[in-house]
Amino acid sequence: MTDEEPPTETKLTTTKRRWAAAGKFLTARAVRPEDERLPPGQHLVRDWPVLDLGQQPAIGVERWRLDVTGLVEQRLSLDWTAFKALPQSDSLSDIHCVTTWSRYDNRWQGVLTHDLLDLVMPKPEASHVMLTSYDGYTTNLPLADFASEHAILATDWEGKPISRTHGGPMRLVVPHLYFWKSAKWLTRIDFRAGDEAGFWERNGYHMRGDPWLEQRYSAD
Repeated sequence: MTDEEPPTETKLTTTKRRWAAAGKFLTARAVRPEDERLPPGQHLVRDWPVLDLGQQPAIGVERWRLDVTGLVEQRLSLDWTAFKALPQSDSLSDIHCVTTWSRYDNRWQGVLTHDLLDLVMPKPEASHVMLTSYDGYTTNLPLADFASEHAILATDWEGKPISRTHGGPMRLVVPHLYFWKSAKWLTRIDFRAGDEAGFWERNGYHMRGDPWLEQRYSAD
């Protein structure tokens, strides 16, 4: 290929061009100055509190699996070896829980959701994802939030594998939303044409959960 020749057209480049034209994954999230880093109603902690539904499934990497289904060009069913063979990245982010605690500067390693999207290529009609965990927990996300810059399918925190209590061996981290949206023990990502409430959303929580808008509950 010479410098004058354009790169070979593929289904991925065509799809990405369509996303760019539609502004599909723009979230209008601005970089916040230090004095606006803590969302309203939150307080800082140094530890990482444990919150769950009362179950902490023990999922060894030998039987762990992630299925990507629904409105995508390429469905996936990944075991641990295949997942770890995907591009691995580092990410630094704050996290904010709806129960009012926040923790700054968490270091994650795993697969960025952008890299997963490059593989599965959501169809034009896909607008949301439904996340399902090994304990039966579900939560919904707009596709734009799932695809945000710092969202990551995390396997490591602060240089060590994420513990079972915090959702290991793999959990989603979507740092710009309240942390109930960052499903622990993730096993399925289903791309859908519309929104549907997950577990906490059916039980009074907000459908999106933006900490800076204090979208804690359905009436907010």
